[in-house]
This record gives sequence, structure tokens and C-alpha cells, in this order.
Amino acid sequence: MRNKKALLLITLAACLVLAGCDKDKKKGETPATEPAFSDPVIQVITDDDKQPAPTEAVEETVVEEETREGMYRSELTNRWIDESLKDQRPIAAMVDNEKTALPHYGLTKADVVYEMTNSTANEGVTRFMVLVKDWESITQLGSIRSVRPTNLQIIPEWNAVICHDGGPFYIDDYLAKDYVENFSGTFSRVNNGKSREFTEYICTGDLDKNFDSKGYSRTYNDYYPGPHYQFASETNKVDLSERSNAVDATHIQLPYRHNKPYLDYDEAEGVYKYSEYGSPHVDPGNNNEQLSFTNLLIQNARYVKFDENGYMMFHSIDFNRDGYYITGGKAIPITWSKEDELTPTRYYDTDGNMITLNTGTTYVALVPDDLWSGLDIQ
Repeated sequence: MRNKKALLLITLAACLVLAGCDKDKKKGETPATEPAFSDPVIQVITDDDKQPAPTEAVEETVVEEETREGMYRSELTNRWIDESLKDQRPIAAMVDNEKTALPHYGLTKADVVYEMTNSTANEGVTRFMVLVKDWESITQLGSIRSVRPTNLQIIPEWNAVICHDGGPFYIDDYLAKDYVENFSGTFSRVNNGKSREFTEYICTGDLDKNFDSKGYSRTYNDYYPGPHYQFASETNKVDLSERSNAVDATHIQLPYRHNKPYLDYDEAEGVYKYSEYGSPHVDPGNNNEQLSFTNLLIQNARYVKFDENGYMMFHSIDFNRDGYYITGGKAIPITWSKEDELTPTRYYDTDGNMITLNTGTTYVALVPDDLWSGLDIQ
């Protein structure tokens, strides 16, 4: 009798498997690479065994990426911008960060802002390198100052045109490279009551004239390595609080001695607001709006000092260096690597996965390795 029961249950199990496969076939859920039917796995079931209750199949919901007519998501910020800008190269402007150069104009319109030590002299004064995709909308940006070799190693990864006013002879070999294109000392002078070195700005029409004069491509050329960052969707934002190694990060004090910059998290706006020289950094060209960022990338970087005048260069090409990614009031440790001048700097979490940024502007700081211990994240 017991054997008969087992045989009956075997037959019933086989029928249920066949019926289930037929149900999947009608729904079109059977993978094309597998046969519609497979031999059932037969298990002998005794009276003491209990069958689990049947469960219903759950169909996956596919969320389609949002599209907007005549617009696309910027590869620099993931924000929606005019489709006519899709292939346009960004410019990278060298902006003086001496206190005398303040207030800066136009930085709140930037997509990515780099800050790095510009010299070992003068308490390690920093300089900004400001990337702007929609550069034709610039009305005033600057003031513009000289460039350094570090900047000329970084801009090729963006396929950007560097805008500056001269520089030390250390830049000459970099400017001679085919993939480095620049405009130097060809911008407007604004009478702001300061000495001449603080009066040069990129103003309306300056870049059009420069592109025409130099004959550079306004669109990405053969050296363009492709999109730089990896962004999360706006409906599924990066939440670092879900990481076990995340720490609070609502106040970040950078260890630059000269301008003592810091960023405070504004939870209501979801951005970090930048201050230096003891005051908020405001933009008179944009209703005195404070400079702010969604993402912060802080890099521990080695450097070499060239001479007693303070000229220096970061090792922007390096591997597995320490850093932090900060967004949404939290920070996680990361590593960063850059293979060569044309390859974008990549940032990885402690599991070795490339990090994903939130939609918005990004601040990148190269901090000298001998000052790294002074970085304060609270």
C-alpha cells in the first residue's frame, strides 16, 4: 500500500511540473536558450513528508529611463540640458584663488570644480580648475590665471580646452602634446580696481573668438575617452548611510593652510556649501549664490617640488591612492587610480566597485599627502 502511495505521488509531481512549464510557456517567460520542457526531477515522497504550499510567480516591473524631447543628460552632471550640447567639448578655466581675486564670478555655473595646491610657497595657496559644458552661456568667469602641469595631465581625460594666462616653463612639454589644446591670455580685461593680474575674465563671446582663431573642434574629437562619471538615477539616489563603513559628513574641513576652506552640508537642499577665508564663497554674477556641490571627491595625492620658487606637480597619474566620496551627509573611504593622461580618474569603493555619483555638480580636491592627516570630516 505504501509503495502505491509513493507511485501515485510521483505521478502527481510529474504532472505538476509539466503543468507549471506549460503555464510559463503561455506567459512567454521561458528563456529562448532553454527548451520549453525539461525532464522532471522525480523525488519519492512518503506519508511523513510535507509539501510546501504553492507560490505565485512574481512578474518583474521594468522601469523605463525617462526621456525629454530636445534634451539629454549631461555626462558631467547627469542633469537635463539642451540636446544641441551633447557633443560639445567642455572648457576648463584656471581661476585664481588668492584672497585678492575674490569675489569669483561664474563658478556657481560650473559642472565640476577642482581645487588643488598651486605652490609649496605662500602657505600652499590653491587654485581652481573649473569645467563648464555650456560655455557659450558664460557672461563672466574668473579671474583667470596661469596653469600648472598637473592641470595639463587632467584635462585630456575630459577632452576639454584649458583656458589660462601663461604659466612656468614646466608646462611647455605638456602644451606641445596633440591632445592638449589651450587658450592663453586671450580673454577680456575688466576694470575692477585691482592690479592687472586680477583683471582677466572669460566674458561673453571670448570663447567663440578663440575657437575661431585656433581652429579647434568645438565638439569631442578622436581623443575623447567617453563619459567620465557613473551616475545613479534620480529615482534611486546613492544613499551612503546604507554602507557599513559610512561616517557622518556634515562638515568637511580641508587641510589647505592658505585659504582654510570648508564645506557644510545643507540637508534641505542636499548640497555642500563651500566657504574659504572665513566666509561663504558667493558669486556676484549669479545673485550672490553660494558655491555648492552634490558630490565631493577628496584625493590623497603625492607631489614633487620642482624648485625653490614653490613650483610643484601632483602625481595625478597614480594607483590605489586613498580618498573619500562624500554625498548626502555621509562619507565612505575610496581608492582612486589614473592610468595615463587620456584615461579618466576612476574611483572605487572598498569592495573594488566603481562608485556611483548622485546627479549634480562635483567638487574634486587633490590634497598633498603630507597634509592628508589634517583632513577633518565630521
